[in-house]
Amino acid sequence: MVRSTLLKKASLVGAFFVSVGLAAPVQAFCPLAEGLAQQPVSKVVDGDTLRLRDGRSVRLIGINAPERARDGRPAEPYAEAATKRLQALVAANDGRVGLRLGTKPRDHYGRTLAHAYDRGGHNLEAQLLAEGLGYRVAFEPANGLEDCQRSAEQAARQQRRGLWQQRQVVSPFDLRGGGFALVRGRVDQVLRNRGGLWIELDGPLVLRVEPKLLRYFDVEALQSLVGREVEVRGWVIDRTRRGGVQPGQARWMLPLSHAAMLEVL
Repeated sequence: MVRSTLLKKASLVGAFFVSVGLAAPVQAFCPLAEGLAQQPVSKVVDGDTLRLRDGRSVRLIGINAPERARDGRPAEPYAEAATKRLQALVAANDGRVGLRLGTKPRDHYGRTLAHAYDRGGHNLEAQLLAEGLGYRVAFEPANGLEDCQRSAEQAARQQRRGLWQQRQVVSPFDLRGGGFALVRGRVDQVLRNRGGLWIELDGPLVLRVEPKLLRYFDVEALQSLVGREVEVRGWVIDRTRRGGVQPGQARWMLPLSHAAMLEVL
């Protein structure tokens, strides 16, 4: 049975996690979502992905968990902890989750995009974020939980829980490869052209808002960022792999798909 399998896996993280379920302070972060049909889970793939018994793969909205080992690459710190914690949360909910589908129903991998809840209506992504087992992420169109999930992550950062026990924020000069990153730097220049809005940081990194997403941003506010210190998050792209970089252009690009991906310090 699915429930017994998940409970067996959950034992790997200790009886404490299973018994406490959702800690009281975490319940206050995001609004309850009661009355959701509980869907049986066949497998917890990692800290932000579930596979349902009906065959659907579900990518949780609002969290990016550290990557597990694959394709010869080692697991990122806390990847297994995030996976086991999600297993425990699902097991404590009788092997089921309630789903609230996102405004955008699927990602480019075909996975269902949804927020996950226990039968009490508590948001599982907020729980994982509050324990420092993932990074907050956001994409347009907005799904309404950006602020409460930011609060959950901020609580983990302030209390140095989970992955926040180590330094996670880097400067543009520290970037060595593509992938998810939190970057802090000073804005040198902001340009707008047919390719969208470009925010150049001090160092080899440029942020881009593509034209179709500009309507979701306060463009005037972005254009006033010159000289300000910002923290940005998202998936960094190595532009040298896309046909080269022109002289004077930054090697790294971080596409911004939601205003919550950039914070002014």
